[in-house]
Amino acid sequence: MLYSLSRPLLFALDPETAHEVALAGLDAAAASGIARLIAPRVRSSPIDAMGLKFPNRVGLAAGLDKNAAHIDGLATLGFGFIECGTVTPRPQPGNPRPRLFRLSQANALINRLGFNNEGIERFIANVQRARFGPKNGNVLGLNIGRNFDTPNARAIDDYRACLKAVYVHASYVTVNISSPNTAGLRALQEPGALKPLLSGLKAEQAKLAQKHGKYTPLVVKISPDLESTDLAMIARSLIAHGIDGVIATNTTIDRSMLKGSELAQEAGGLSGRPLTERSTSVIRALAAKLDGAIPIIGAGGIMSVADAKAKIDAGATLVQVYTGLIYRGPHLVAEIADALASVPGT
Repeated sequence: MLYSLSRPLLFALDPETAHEVALAGLDAAAASGIARLIAPRVRSSPIDAMGLKFPNRVGLAAGLDKNAAHIDGLATLGFGFIECGTVTPRPQPGNPRPRLFRLSQANALINRLGFNNEGIERFIANVQRARFGPKNGNVLGLNIGRNFDTPNARAIDDYRACLKAVYVHASYVTVNISSPNTAGLRALQEPGALKPLLSGLKAEQAKLAQKHGKYTPLVVKISPDLESTDLAMIARSLIAHGIDGVIATNTTIDRSMLKGSELAQEAGGLSGRPLTERSTSVIRALAAKLDGAIPIIGAGGIMSVADAKAKIDAGATLVQVYTGLIYRGPHLVAEIADALASVPGT
């Protein structure tokens, strides 16, 4: 109800400003206790995956809270897990504004933010300040990437640095190699780059597990624009290297789903309703190739309960929302969590 009243005001602002205003308001509501009084009650339906116990199947996708600065406010919305980032070793401003576009008729967003973040040190400080996290039994994913000016030949150095920094603070760590907004990043999904990257990160994970006495799962986030042969190769690599989970999918660079939109040719990743079917198709194909070896977290165009159920039916164990939250509001989290509570496996 409150979101239906505030949405016109937020949508009157440019999308990035609206994003900042909404998060500031949520933080204020959480700090005052108001958020917990008005937030929809979410049915508990625990599910085990990657050695972790999730209170429900619905998570927040990375990108909404890049600097992990709003964790406790977001936690009041009832998510079973929250993922923050993408964070890079060094701070970087991202791409010039405007870089976020709202396609309201299509229930979609185009973003070319470019991993804008305050760097790993500030990110970790924010994570440590938050009440929500593994130290209090919550599931918190931390999403890592490379700086825009780090060549792919040295990408492992950036990912390794971030993994070392976030490892002890995370429930799981996501390796983002699929954003379309950092030049060349998606090439890390190719065989010659992917295999040494995964091998290096798994070796680092083993060292950190021994050092901290804690096993933190590694998850890889993939693109929706992969061909079937690419998916087969990635599935084999994930299994061979003992990766703990996969997120399918990131945003798409395809514009074939947009008809007549004046913003269709804006560069960046497209999310929301136009991505729904494509991401579900990728999940279905990936699930067939993985054959239950590792869990899939379904993301991309989840705008309704039906969309979330389709992801689960296609083979996902968990789901993540982002753009659906912008268009539908916080009640979407409870709607999906309640609907998925009856799915076998909970």
